[in-house]
Amino acid sequence: MLRWITFFVVLGLLEWYAFQAVKTATQNRWLWLLYGLVVLTVFGSLFWGMYNRTEGMTVSLNYIIGCFLMIVVFQLLLIVFLFAEDLIRIPRALYAYFTSNPVDGSYLPDRRKFISQLALGIASLPLASLLYGIYKGRYNYKVLRYELAYDDLPEAFEGFTITQISDVHSGSFDNAQKVQYGIDLINAQGSDVILFTGDFVNNKTAELVPWIEIFAQLKAPFGKFSVMGNHDYGDYMQWPSEAAKVQNFEDFKKAHQAMGFDLLLNESRFLEKDGQRLALVGVENWGAGRFKKAGDLNKAVQSVAANDFKVLMTHDPSHWEAEVLPHPYPFHLTLSGHTHGMQFGIEIPGWFRWSPAQWRYKQWAGIYAREQERINVNRGFGYLAYPGRVGMWPEVSVITLKRSQSST
Repeated sequence: MLRWITFFVVLGLLEWYAFQAVKTATQNRWLWLLYGLVVLTVFGSLFWGMYNRTEGMTVSLNYIIGCFLMIVVFQLLLIVFLFAEDLIRIPRALYAYFTSNPVDGSYLPDRRKFISQLALGIASLPLASLLYGIYKGRYNYKVLRYELAYDDLPEAFEGFTITQISDVHSGSFDNAQKVQYGIDLINAQGSDVILFTGDFVNNKTAELVPWIEIFAQLKAPFGKFSVMGNHDYGDYMQWPSEAAKVQNFEDFKKAHQAMGFDLLLNESRFLEKDGQRLALVGVENWGAGRFKKAGDLNKAVQSVAANDFKVLMTHDPSHWEAEVLPHPYPFHLTLSGHTHGMQFGIEIPGWFRWSPAQWRYKQWAGIYAREQERINVNRGFGYLAYPGRVGMWPEVSVITLKRSQSST
């Protein structure tokens, strides 16, 4: 209880502090009232939505979180400007107090209207970016292509193409036309196999049902395969009973069948071509820290030989350094997702790349290599919580396997 009291006291003080910029810049009580009502409505809706876990992460809660993030970013920039001004105002007030020399009858100088207006203007820039991310960015699908060369790739699989998608989060979708465009874009790649690396839903299988027919349209000659993500277990909402949660998981597996996906639960499959084979390994979610650790890599490779060429699907990229790289079997290509690239960042190809995701994950977007073992971390097809994307656009990865020059 004390922790919550402290939180709300600190939040209240920060809100009051940020409000000073609005108050100084506008001098309009109706605008002050409107600002206060918006903040109270958004914050109240968020706290209620986070407290009520019977529905989990819904479309409406996504929008509330998006509004919350926009308000917080806006206010933090205001606070920075106000604090910078107070670094001058407060010493002046102390000097006036100790010298008994008030200015216009006041020891503390008034805030300058220009500074508050400048703060409001600059704070509006990231606010506009976040609005753009909601309006346009969340369905701004990008195809990212990679060619990966290996010494021991079977000759029959020279030029074999993989389309990887991840983190659909179907419970967040609200535009069937845009999702259909993304599905058509995937099919247009004409890849040999389609691999999905977890998080088809936010909370429960019912979210996926309206989208089954659309995702069933995905086609690839070698099939479609998938694994579980941390959200696919239904762990992030309250169920009326344990039996209901178990039934949700059974329905989830049936939904995969209806979409034509082969769901790998710590299992492997072999893709065969011209008498040669490629091992496709799929583990359940395994994540460092608090995330679910249902993945069993040893169980998944029971029928796989050490010298088989292996493509591993595992949702969380933290699994790569924790268990995949130390494993006695080499896993030539690991495919992960999970991070979403934090749905926010800056990427200038070949020069600069930044996202808050890098503060949490060493491998957070794109290709990483450790000798002959590589991992691709897909930025995700959908979105969660913040209903948009800025700089980290929804991704369709197309990976072409090649034989190294030394092996030809």
